[in-house]
Amino acid sequence: MLVSIVLLILWISTVGGQVRHCDFPKINHGILYEEKKYKPFFPLPIGNFFYYSCEYNFMSPSKSFWTRITCTEGGWSPTPKCLRLCFFPFVENGRSTSSGQTHLEGDTVQIACDKGYSLPNNQSIIACAEGGWSSPPECISTKKCLKTDIVVGNGFLSESEYAYPINRETQYKCKPGYATADGKTSGTVQCLQGGWSIQPICIKSCDRPVFVNARNKGKDTWFKLNDRLDYECHDGYENRDGRTTDSTVCGEDGWSHLPTCHEIECHLPFLEANVDAHPKQEKYKVGDVLKFSCRQRLRRVGPDSVQCYQFGWSPNFPTCKGQVQSCGQPPQLPNGKIKGIKQEKYEHGEMVEYNCNPNFLMKGPKKIQCMDGEWTTLPTCVEPGKTCGFIPELENGFGQPSVPPYQHGVSVVLNCRNTYTVIGNNTITCIGGMWTELPKCVATNQLKRCEKPRLYARGLLSSYRHEFNHNAKINYKCTGKDTYVQTVCINGNWDPEPDCIGKKKQLCPPPPQIPNAHNMLTTVNYQEGEKVAVLCKENYVLHEAKELVCRSGLWQSLPRCTESTQYCGPPPPINNGDITSFSLSVYPPGSTVEYRCQSFYELRGSLNVTCRNGQWSEPPICIDACVISEDNMNKNNIQLKWRKTQKIYARTGDVIEFECKQPHKARTSIQSFRAVCQEGKFQYPTCE
Repeated sequence: MLVSIVLLILWISTVGGQVRHCDFPKINHGILYEEKKYKPFFPLPIGNFFYYSCEYNFMSPSKSFWTRITCTEGGWSPTPKCLRLCFFPFVENGRSTSSGQTHLEGDTVQIACDKGYSLPNNQSIIACAEGGWSSPPECISTKKCLKTDIVVGNGFLSESEYAYPINRETQYKCKPGYATADGKTSGTVQCLQGGWSIQPICIKSCDRPVFVNARNKGKDTWFKLNDRLDYECHDGYENRDGRTTDSTVCGEDGWSHLPTCHEIECHLPFLEANVDAHPKQEKYKVGDVLKFSCRQRLRRVGPDSVQCYQFGWSPNFPTCKGQVQSCGQPPQLPNGKIKGIKQEKYEHGEMVEYNCNPNFLMKGPKKIQCMDGEWTTLPTCVEPGKTCGFIPELENGFGQPSVPPYQHGVSVVLNCRNTYTVIGNNTITCIGGMWTELPKCVATNQLKRCEKPRLYARGLLSSYRHEFNHNAKINYKCTGKDTYVQTVCINGNWDPEPDCIGKKKQLCPPPPQIPNAHNMLTTVNYQEGEKVAVLCKENYVLHEAKELVCRSGLWQSLPRCTESTQYCGPPPPINNGDITSFSLSVYPPGSTVEYRCQSFYELRGSLNVTCRNGQWSEPPICIDACVISEDNMNKNNIQLKWRKTQKIYARTGDVIEFECKQPHKARTSIQSFRAVCQEGKFQYPTCE
């Protein structure tokens, strides 16, 4: 037919005759047979014919799948149309002779509704239109709900209508000081076949109060009558009764009292005549440090400073003596040992440091001190219960491929990619379930240089240069000293910082004795950044921070040891997973629940958690699969090493091997071409 059309067009152009043409037919909801193929030859002369079909839910007037149309003097014949198909269902609460039949666009159907029912528009006929039925083919109840049939306790209907049709919703509002059952100021009711959906009620409520130096222990924002709100004071504050936690109750007149806390004060107790304390103040607030000295050249027995906490001064105050005794050998530490060489005798004030054996974690001060013939309290070495998960992701760097869990004390070496330099310690260690601080990978061409140290007239440098590259080493000697000290340039900073002035570092007082924790009384001062882990007594559990941290001469992030209870709250939620049973608000001790992961996620860790001492054991994690992207491989000029493997997903721990596409060469290290999938992530190697 295509050949005949072309010949016909050529013949017409040759003889120069003029005849009628038909333009390309535009058919709503329809398409010509091989439309794209023939469209360029339009307009066409009389006599040509085509076939068209209609899309789903539409049909031609001839009701054929393919309908023929011919170009005539009057245009296309028959006029191409696609008419809507409307299926008429069986009508509930009504009847029609068309039930179960299909109609074409333009058809009408008569419906007879049962008594007490009618069509939505009160008519009896609906039509099949291009968009479907002109109105829904359903008989709805003509019954109405009356406004007088509903009473809103402590509220009112907000609309003024008297009667409401079936399925109509209307809003009700609560009086000031009242709320709906879900804590809102308004709600909705619906008119149903049997009447109103509910008889609404507004209940007495209290809004979330304003907290002064305190915080809400829950997440609720509204409260009904007799509800209790638990609150706790900020660190260093207490309420009117001298407590740091309390409750207030929602009553008819509002809250029983406002959650307000005031600053805790430590009062200075009586000191021995020869003990001098400063600074001298009438009152001391939480965080204040009191320092001591002895008069008349007496020797101090006890700490040289104490700190004010919400539970009072700690450690205990010192005394001053004319004569003090030395100590014998320090005691043995179970599961640990002394750092350094033991002496036969230790003078008053001398210190000894301990280390725990591998796979043991130190709790309490790591140093003990000789105080008037007695050693201060030993630390404790405990077996850590928690292991570490995946190695943290190092930007522009990587670790050796391995799969968790990692035991306490295990170390992992991290490396930077080519063209990057490691800054900091490139070995991280698992300590009590947490990895130590990551190093950084800095672009080698962006490493900062160090300026010449300013020693002024107090020191002598071994070099006269004014700038030094990263990793450059210099020696300096302070005036009055015989030996040189070495320092290294690390990305723009000297390590250690050259110092001939002898800056006095701010020390923290000896760490406090945390209430309900194992004895950790000591007289040893600590330097900036040092930490002391806390071990609670039996039947007590650790809350908030797990260790004390020395910052700016004060102990920060104070842990708390609270009495463990016979119950746990809901089990901890996990990303991409949930428990297999219905969650309860309270679980008795010894309860066990099981977890499962969502589809395409892999469970790592224990399948179950158990309630012990008011806390759940560590939950598992759900790990995502790694998706190997064709686009990312093309961007990096790489491909899968084993060409027969068409694998686009990898599980956590799987090794994915790549190779360069020819003729590209490797840009990243050899190790990077054996990428390890870790929690849905891995690093693509690069070829150039």
